[in-house]
Amino acid sequence: MSLEIIIQIILFGFALSMDAFAVSITDGLIYKDLNRKRIFVIALTFGLMQGIMPLAGFWIVELAKTLVGETGGAEFVDYFTKIVTYVSSGLLLLIGSKMLIEAIKQLRKAPEEKKEVLFSYKDVFFMGIATAIDALAVGVSLHADAFVDETVWIFLHVTIIVIITFVMSLIGLFAGKQIEKLLKGKYEISSIIGGAILISLSIWILLSHLLSI
Repeated sequence: MSLEIIIQIILFGFALSMDAFAVSITDGLIYKDLNRKRIFVIALTFGLMQGIMPLAGFWIVELAKTLVGETGGAEFVDYFTKIVTYVSSGLLLLIGSKMLIEAIKQLRKAPEEKKEVLFSYKDVFFMGIATAIDALAVGVSLHADAFVDETVWIFLHVTIIVIITFVMSLIGLFAGKQIEKLLKGKYEISSIIGGAILISLSIWILLSHLLSI
């Protein structure tokens, strides 16, 4: 494998990690009970999800081409990519909108009635899926890349994607915590910013797909 391909894979990993980075900032902003263990869990979840999804997409294309042939497989890839994009955008829009609405409701409540947003394994897992599901389509592009001519290369891609996403998620979480400190405990504002980030990410994913058509 040439140096050019290695650099391409690393840059590819950074591009994929940006969604997880943005959501990590959101988590750092909204969760008030984060500790080192929970920060590690969030970053690892996002990293693993961002790696599993391209691998799943790669094998889904393999299966489709085996079942319906090259021509049918090409049509499947087109529909598959569109569905993945819309689902990913919709999930992030749903999570961001819910977060935004809840934060606005909290602003209207008396101080003693307000509730802080606490860490939840279920929410982190769900956000990990929402963040990484668009990476299913990446598995399709890896399958089509000329230099991915052996199955072993997809595992190299996935490993690099997991590592880079894990590191970028850690950076995002710590950045979110620092921003939250600047807001001096105004967790409703933190949640509003977090919701806005997720909604913006949803719109960006959708527009990126539509403009590339």
